[in-house]
Amino acid sequence: MSSNFQAPKGVNEYFPPRSAAYLAARDAFAAAATRAGYSYLELPVFEDTRLFARGVGESTDVVTKEMYTFEDRGGRSITLRPEFTVGVLRSVLQHGLHKGELPAKVWATGPAFRYERAQAGRYRQFYQVDLEAIGSEDPAVDVETIALAWDWYRELGLTRLTLNLNSLGCRECRPVYRAALQEFLRALDLDEDTRARIEINPLRVLDDKRPEVRAQVEDAPLVTDYLCGTCKAHHDKVRELLADLSIPWVDEPRLVRGLDYYTRTTYEFDHPLLGAQSGIGGGGRYDGLSEDIGGPALPGIGFGLGLDRTVIAMEKEEVAAAASTGVAVYGVPLGEEAQRRVFGLVAELRRAGIATDMAYDGKKLKGAMRGADRSGAAYAVILGERDLAEGAAQLKDLRSGEQEAVPLDRIAGVLKEKLG
Repeated sequence: MSSNFQAPKGVNEYFPPRSAAYLAARDAFAAAATRAGYSYLELPVFEDTRLFARGVGESTDVVTKEMYTFEDRGGRSITLRPEFTVGVLRSVLQHGLHKGELPAKVWATGPAFRYERAQAGRYRQFYQVDLEAIGSEDPAVDVETIALAWDWYRELGLTRLTLNLNSLGCRECRPVYRAALQEFLRALDLDEDTRARIEINPLRVLDDKRPEVRAQVEDAPLVTDYLCGTCKAHHDKVRELLADLSIPWVDEPRLVRGLDYYTRTTYEFDHPLLGAQSGIGGGGRYDGLSEDIGGPALPGIGFGLGLDRTVIAMEKEEVAAAASTGVAVYGVPLGEEAQRRVFGLVAELRRAGIATDMAYDGKKLKGAMRGADRSGAAYAVILGERDLAEGAAQLKDLRSGEQEAVPLDRIAGVLKEKLG
């Protein structure tokens, strides 16, 4: 019988064997980010509420409807992070990372929290990998982030990805587009809340997922038609460099994403097998965000990629986890003295970097070997009273079934040699 307690609604837990895919995806990203010169940040899961309100945007659904906000015992308003970028930038500024070599290149991972209607692929506690390059306007940095994400997805075995790409302009050219978009939207038959949004941030209307709204904005003016010369040149260079790297993309001039801080390059990765929640990651440039949270003028670009949806995509494409939680060696002690000797062997092998486990609780041979098979080990070390008397253990290849006696003082060396 299970416990009366269950995980909160909307929380996606990872437990064996499914956790192997999550771990493989996260660890592969860590390796990819490190290879590209990005350093790791470990961030708090909660921040001052004002940071998210100013950074993410007070008109966004994230701030107005989805944040987990509470007052702590000191009377401070605290919010569980709904996304990573603002917290990463706060940390970079607080610790002076922007005063060194630029761009400051960092990555982070962990849970984020939004109060949303729980459904497949959309969770109230969800997991992301996040990467940011802060302090450079170079379009090559934009493409570096896209390429790192693209190559990571491909390394995991995902093949049915679409990269959607857009430019949202800058603070020079966007006001002209904003005015044209507001004029168009004011003439539509929209509900009161949406009409209010037109005056605060009209781009959010383009991000509305409701079919009745999407149908009406089909002929809305496109931001790419209003780009200034500098933004157009930047966007053209991004597309040119993507072509140089043989990364395919789809120009999506209606892509705006859900946060206020995006400028210029904006992108999203979609996977067609995920249904309504097809977006598995995305990012873009946020050149004015530092000033918005009280920092110096500091351009930046980055992304957040959903680990939950990436795992679902791996399952949909039937991609095996790149890393295994199985062990290489499994100890089978038969008797008290055998357990002591096997326990020492297990510790020695683990210290040598070999994944090793053993049977506990005095299991008989049949039950212990069942555990060895379930562990995924390549070899079992079987040690009983007769083996102890003869000074040798039985080394069994669990794939071929072959078994040989190996002297106890050589068993560790033999296993290290066999396992490389």
